[in-house]
Amino acid sequence: MEMMKEALAELVRVYDAAVACLKADIIAFVENGTLPPPERRAQRLWTYPELRVTYHGQERAAKATRAFGRLEAAGTYCTTVTRPHLFADYLTNQLALLEAEYEIELKVTPSAQEIPFPYVLDGVPIGAVKPQDLAQHFPSTDLAMIGDEIADGAHAFAGDDPLPLALFDGLRTDFSLARLAHYTGTSPEHCQRFILFTNYHRYVDEFVDWAGLQIGTEGYVALSGAGGLYLDAPIDNARARLSDTAWRRHQMPAYHLIKEDRSGITLVNIGVGPSNAKTITDHLAVLRPEAWLMIGHCGGLRDSQRIGDYVLAHAYLRDDHVLDPVLPPEIPLPAIAEVQQALAQAAEIVSGGGQANLKKRMRTGTVVTTDDRNWELRYTASARRFSLSRAIGIDMESATISAQGYRFRVPYGTLLCVSDKPLHGELKLPGQANRFYEEAIASHLKIGLITCDLLREQGDRLHSRKLRAFNEPPFR
Repeated sequence: MEMMKEALAELVRVYDAAVACLKADIIAFVENGTLPPPERRAQRLWTYPELRVTYHGQERAAKATRAFGRLEAAGTYCTTVTRPHLFADYLTNQLALLEAEYEIELKVTPSAQEIPFPYVLDGVPIGAVKPQDLAQHFPSTDLAMIGDEIADGAHAFAGDDPLPLALFDGLRTDFSLARLAHYTGTSPEHCQRFILFTNYHRYVDEFVDWAGLQIGTEGYVALSGAGGLYLDAPIDNARARLSDTAWRRHQMPAYHLIKEDRSGITLVNIGVGPSNAKTITDHLAVLRPEAWLMIGHCGGLRDSQRIGDYVLAHAYLRDDHVLDPVLPPEIPLPAIAEVQQALAQAAEIVSGGGQANLKKRMRTGTVVTTDDRNWELRYTASARRFSLSRAIGIDMESATISAQGYRFRVPYGTLLCVSDKPLHGELKLPGQANRFYEEAIASHLKIGLITCDLLREQGDRLHSRKLRAFNEPPFR
């Protein structure tokens, strides 16, 4: 344990020193035109810390049943680390598992991977200095060095190279943390480990009202949201505090009901389409969520369905195409039993009256996710495929979110609410939404919230081995 504490403290020291040095050199350049000393790079004074775990093959009491925190072979595992303050709990948990079950050595040194200057500019007044001028003298973002090769199983290394310790290194993580702030309008520090996605703003109103009343209960300490929303005391009708400008400024506004250990709930309104769904999950993945769930709207494909009914996805027909190059559509997405059971249990709790009553409201089966918003205009070309898949609902986000969960080892699930039945003449026309549909939003969101509570209780059991590839990094 002492070795782990020293390693974590050294991660903080090396990272903070590198950021302070880079900031000071940028300020000197901006204010006086002073060029940075050439030895900065040679001495690795602007670089991320590198964490190395060396394992010589001696186990203490390794648990074969856990899906992560495993060292499959002797060797050295390494990764670069950014923002060790933000990831302190995660790093502590992952290292504690390895230290408890394996004879390991830990070492932290400055790496060869430089911190790009855009990631340290907060609070640094650069005035009229152009980014191009800074890029001539300071590390800049090199996209060729940022990617998901480890997650996608395309990581190439020589036989004597260290093995990857984590899915994401410092560069990839910083890239996503910056994008999260841009897209969601909130600080990455506020993101919680249980995430709900929706594609309809009324879910935001319901969530914010509910969350405003939870502050001070069950460990919840604050509510943060796009547009500057921040509440640290309970309040009724919290939706009145929402900013009307959030959607104009931020593409996918987020709202966080915060617990101090980050085990609270984040809701992201991702809007419509698989591109948004891929974008936000690409970046949230670096925070290593415990689970993410799609709680949104879909078109019902069966005549027996009614507006407001639920669809629990057990499988997906992937016509979203945005992930085809990295995860071909013929690769099956397994249902995560722990998530499916929690969603079904939560739906039963909210619906009342037991399973018999729930069966009247909820269908389980295949959901089609399409990238064509006007798929109805080509229905004759897709009708047979939909029929062969036995699809019961269609949307534009769910399969993408689940595929990204599969790809990045984040447990996933989908519970949708039928908002229209395009094949049966029940379309979303102005003024046609009925009272039953309006009431379904509150109940639907409540199912998602209860599901998060149920998943939180599962701890490590939530992380199914179905999500692990043949050669996995030890860190979850």
